[in-house]
Amino acid sequence: MTSKRTRERLIQRLMDQGIKDYSVLDSIRETPRHLFVDEALAHRAYEDTALPIGFNQTISQPYIVARMTELAIAHGKPEKVLEIGSGSGYQTAVIAPLVGQVYALERIRGLLEKSRARIRELRLRNVQLRHGDGLVGWAKEAPFDVIIAAAAPERIPGELLEQLAPGGRLILPVGGVKQSLVVIDSTEEGLKETVVEPVTFVPMLPGTLR
Repeated sequence: MTSKRTRERLIQRLMDQGIKDYSVLDSIRETPRHLFVDEALAHRAYEDTALPIGFNQTISQPYIVARMTELAIAHGKPEKVLEIGSGSGYQTAVIAPLVGQVYALERIRGLLEKSRARIRELRLRNVQLRHGDGLVGWAKEAPFDVIIAAAAPERIPGELLEQLAPGGRLILPVGGVKQSLVVIDSTEEGLKETVVEPVTFVPMLPGTLR
C-alpha cells in the first residue's frame, strides 16, 4: 500500500483537484507519508484524507498540504518559513525541499519528538524544530517570508502579522465551527486578505503541552 503505483494515484488525484505546481507534486511524491502516521494506519497513508496521529491531532489531508505549499511558494522560493503546528512533521517534510529554512513550532512535546526523529531520518538539514506556542510565533527568528499554520485560530493573531517580512505571506485556516483558508499578503499598500476555500482544522490553542 506504499508502492509507487499508490503514490502516483495520489498525485493524479491532486492534479485532478487543481494542484499545478510540479515541484509541489514532486515533493509530495517523494515524501514517505507512511512514516508520519501510526504503523496501524500506514496502509492508508496515500489516501487523500486526514488521519489521526495521536494526542487528539491529525495529519492533514495531502490536498490541503499541497494547496498550502503551492500558496507558500507562489511568489518564488521563500528563504525563511515559519510553520505552526508541525504535528508529526509531514507538512514540514513536504515544504522543506522547496524553501531556504523552515522554523517549525509544535505545542505538544510528544508530537515534536516524533517529528524531530522523522526529520532527522529524512536528513532534512534546513529544519529547526521548537516546542512552543503557535499563537505567539517565533519572534527571535522573525521576520519570515512565509508563515503557514496547520491549526485554526478564531481570529488572525496579531503577533503573527508582526512577524511577517515586507512582501511576506501568512497562510492559515481561520474560524470556529466554519473555517476558511485565508492568505494575508503584506504589501506596500498594507495587508491584503484573500479567502481561498472552506477547510476543517483542529483549533489553534494557547500554551504548550508536555
